[in-house]
Amino acid sequence: MTTPVLELRNLTVDIPTRHGTLRPVDDVSWSIDAGEILGVVGESGAGKSMTGNAVIGLLDPPAHISGGEVLLEGERIDNVSPAQMRRIRGKRIGMVFQDPLTSLNPLLTIGDQLSETILRHLDVTKSEADARAVRGLDEVGIPSAKNRMGAYPHEFSGGMRQRVVIALALCAEPTLLIADEPTTALDVSVQAQITALLKRLCRERGMAAMLVTHDMGVIAETADRVAVMYAGRLAEIGPVSQIVGQPRHPYTDGLMASTPAASAGKARLRQIPGAMPRLGKLPTGCAFHPRCPKVQDKCRVDPGPKVGIADDRAACWFPIEKAEDVA
Repeated sequence: MTTPVLELRNLTVDIPTRHGTLRPVDDVSWSIDAGEILGVVGESGAGKSMTGNAVIGLLDPPAHISGGEVLLEGERIDNVSPAQMRRIRGKRIGMVFQDPLTSLNPLLTIGDQLSETILRHLDVTKSEADARAVRGLDEVGIPSAKNRMGAYPHEFSGGMRQRVVIALALCAEPTLLIADEPTTALDVSVQAQITALLKRLCRERGMAAMLVTHDMGVIAETADRVAVMYAGRLAEIGPVSQIVGQPRHPYTDGLMASTPAASAGKARLRQIPGAMPRLGKLPTGCAFHPRCPKVQDKCRVDPGPKVGIADDRAACWFPIEKAEDVA
C-alpha cells in the first residue's frame, strides 16, 4: 500500500478558557492519497477550518493540538518547531484561503510575489523563478500571463485574484493543497471555473487536496471523498457518490436534503431543526441528538461511536439503512 500524502490520527485541538477547555476538533482521523480531493463539509462551527489550521500549524494561541498526530507523506509534522513548519508551508503544503486579498501583498506585483515564493523554496536562479512564475499564471488560466507579471492585486477581478492565489500556492510544487472556502466570495460561474481548475491541477500533478467548504454543490462537483464534521467530530466519511446519494448519518442526510437539487419541485427546502451547539455547551451523549429525527435513549447518554465501530462510515449508533428512512 502507498503512503497517504496526509494522514490524521485521532487529531484533537483544545482551547483553554477561564470557563473550561473547549474542544473544536475531537479525535478526528482520515487520510488523503496522491491525486485525491477530500471535501470537508459541515455547518459553521463544525471544526472544518480549525482542522485545516491544525494541519498547517496556524492555530491561534491558546488553541493547540492536545492529542493525536498529523503525518505528511509518512512524516509526523505536528511536533516540529515553528521554523521547520514555516519551511513545510509553501514548499510541501500549499494554501488557498477564502479571501485572496489576505494572501496577496497589495504593495508588491503579482510577479514579485510569485518569484519570491519560488526563490524561497526552490533552488533556482531569479530568471528561472520568473519563468516558473509565468508558467504558473498561465497554468491557472491568467490571460497574457507574461504581461500581467507587473500588475498589482487590485488590478485583477475577484476570480482572477483567486487564480493568482492558487498559482501562488502551487508555485513551489507542494504535494498537499489545503483550500479553505476558496469559492465562497465568487460568482456561481466563476466558482465552477475555480473548482474545475482545482480538480484538473490535482489530477495532473498527482497532488492531494483538502477542500474545506459548506457548499455541497462544490463538494459534489470536485471531491472524490467527503468527510462530514459536526461539533468538532467526524460524523461520516466516504466516496462522494455514496455520501450524496445514500447518506448514513442523519446529519449528513439533513445536509443533503437541504440543498435545492434534493428539494426540486417542493415549495420549501427541507431544513435541520435547531442550530449547531456552542462548544462550551455541548449536550450530553451525541452532540447531534437534540436535532436528530432518529434519536433514541442511547443517543442522549452515549457520545456515539467513532466511524467504523457501529457503521463502516458513519459515527452513529442507528445509521440510516435506506435513503427514505428519514422523512
